[in-house]
Amino acid sequence: MTRKIKLATAIALAAGTALLATGCSSGGSDNASGNGKVTMTFWHNSTTGPGKAFWADTVKDFEAAHPNVTIKVQAIQNEDLDGKLQTALNSGDAPDIFLQRGGGKMKAMVDAGQVMDISGSIDKASNAAINKGTFAGYEQGGKTYAMPIDVLPEGIWYSQDLFKAAGITSTPKTMTELNADIAKLKKSGVAPVAVGAKDAWPAAHWYYNFALRECSQATLNKTASNLKFDSSCWTKAGQDVKAFNDTKPFNNGFLTTAAQQGAGSSAGLVANHKAAMELMGSWDPGVISSLTPNAKPLPDLGFFPFPSISGGSGKAGAMMGGLDGYSCSAKAPKVPCTQFLNYIVTKSRQEAYYKAFDTIPVNENAQSVVTEPYLKDVLAAYQKAPYVSQYLDTLYGQNVGNALNTSVVDLLAGKGSPADIVKTTSQAAAKG
Repeated sequence: MTRKIKLATAIALAAGTALLATGCSSGGSDNASGNGKVTMTFWHNSTTGPGKAFWADTVKDFEAAHPNVTIKVQAIQNEDLDGKLQTALNSGDAPDIFLQRGGGKMKAMVDAGQVMDISGSIDKASNAAINKGTFAGYEQGGKTYAMPIDVLPEGIWYSQDLFKAAGITSTPKTMTELNADIAKLKKSGVAPVAVGAKDAWPAAHWYYNFALRECSQATLNKTASNLKFDSSCWTKAGQDVKAFNDTKPFNNGFLTTAAQQGAGSSAGLVANHKAAMELMGSWDPGVISSLTPNAKPLPDLGFFPFPSISGGSGKAGAMMGGLDGYSCSAKAPKVPCTQFLNYIVTKSRQEAYYKAFDTIPVNENAQSVVTEPYLKDVLAAYQKAPYVSQYLDTLYGQNVGNALNTSVVDLLAGKGSPADIVKTTSQAAAKG
């Protein structure tokens, strides 16, 4: 089968010092050593399993084709990466190649002159194979600052076997239906929804999706521009989260549960049939696969979009989503760095990426390898979506995003209110 992703326009608006010695940039020239040899540093967030092996193989193959280039790889836990990267960027000692999330986070890097404009270095093959709307997710002022590598629409991942055991015969389309299914799952003796609130952002994604339903696309975009959370929809989204939390849908101990590390994480609970559902982006199947007892894909994994609500200003079917991509730091050797970025989106590398991460490759020529029913369901929902918004902690920048994530967890812990989410986030926005 052949499926091509048409990225919704809204996505263009698409988770330290000890590491700095290995993260040191080789300088701005293409031949920093003066002897024809170049060494670059590379930070990614795949610390285990097939993902880590993919990057090791990719670097090895690239070095074999470019014998004068050496790439030193640093794998950093996802939840630690943003903070360590910001420290390295601010110190002027950033890695040459690093994971780029886009949105307000990337804008801050562009404004600070910390990231390379790669517009003129994207080769013809990459331009032909990647949707222009996808590139737009990494543009600022008409310039491109990262190479996208996958697309990450979000929804709810679930165990078909646990749904069947609870007497659930179809996936919920509305919050009313979801709440009814949660009641059935409780009766069956399984945790209905897993969430890794210890890491903050997974819990906050519930707020993001309620905001997507309560707020219009225009409000989301306007807030990205002025960082003013003055629409009543922001408070209403918090009220939705509180009402949902009051039904006790989450796993026991969710406030101290990690998201993606170990069998006891939220992804691990789904992988081991201890919980029925998890709200997460389309990287989740790969994480779940790494945490099953046999470290293989979960056979009964399914997917459905975030349910609709009544009375909100957001359009039904709109999705949260994002991109993973890679940037070159402003001081990186431009030619080998951008050659590496073009290499990671070649058809063969993208097919290998899909197999390693169990997610949707950005190269349209590689998407024919996607066979899993759950990924087909993601693609179908994605293509039908009237628009896609970047994850709010990315869209609104790191400082605002961190405040938003923390205040949502406070609400879930009974330490804050829906109004406090808006107040705390607005205070972070005012500080810049």
